[in-house]
Amino acid sequence: MTTAPTPHPGPAGGVRRRRRGGRTWPAVLPLLVFTAVCFGVPLGAIAYGAFTGTDPATGATHATTEHLRRSLQGPYLDSLVGSVKLSALTALVAAVLGVLIAQAVVTSRSRTLREATLTASGVLANFGGVPLAFAFIATAGISGVVTQLADLESLGWSLYSFTGLTVVYLYFLVPLMVLVTVPALDGLRPQWREAASNNGASAPQFWWHVGLPVLTPSLLGGFVLLFGTAFAAHATAAALVGGSVPLVTLKIADALSGNVLTGQENVALALGLDMILIAGLVMAVYLPLQRRSARWLR
Repeated sequence: MTTAPTPHPGPAGGVRRRRRGGRTWPAVLPLLVFTAVCFGVPLGAIAYGAFTGTDPATGATHATTEHLRRSLQGPYLDSLVGSVKLSALTALVAAVLGVLIAQAVVTSRSRTLREATLTASGVLANFGGVPLAFAFIATAGISGVVTQLADLESLGWSLYSFTGLTVVYLYFLVPLMVLVTVPALDGLRPQWREAASNNGASAPQFWWHVGLPVLTPSLLGGFVLLFGTAFAAHATAAALVGGSVPLVTLKIADALSGNVLTGQENVALALGLDMILIAGLVMAVYLPLQRRSARWLR
């Protein structure tokens, strides 16, 4: 008695996977179109304006790198450096504080504390702009309640400075880091801690050899998110410090509105392109590490 040969599952599975992958393209197409329209078109317009100029005599448009060169010189370069410094500092401090708060929430047995903390973080992370600036002016400004009660001016405190702006940014960056970190900490499996304990590892050894290597990509991703949020913030800084602290978003607004010099719109577009390039470099560091951590936190 002969039996029919059994088909090899490998190629069939491969064919099914290829067919399934082919069917996903129609579902992904709307997202690709949306991304191209909402992100690609503005990016193309910014790049076109940054690399083109108009002859004032003839009105003819010509290619040039003058706007990009000017965006990397003088006060424009100072604003880029100032934004990077402010974003990196606030993101680093907020990441550390956010991780500590998130760890306290995850290890707490109180469900009420967890829900209250996450709810408050969700509200505070989205509380920014002009209302936040005026709230701090009324609280810690020159005539603010806390400033007068604690006599902060005698200690050299000024809300309208780099230090004051850093404190204001931490108000919404720390809650944002808490929201990002809690799911990552929840992904640490209890079996890993039990296995480390059974093998004689202490709590610091567990975090050094297991916890931190697994969480590092997620924590770096949170840092990147905080950096981008602080780097792109405009309304809070504009209402609080004006032009006293050099920031690239404020320079772009001044160039577009002609507050300082007229005809600087293309330089503002070049500054926007610089911001996109900086954000792209930061994301290029994050994405490979994020793929590495995804296999551990599934």
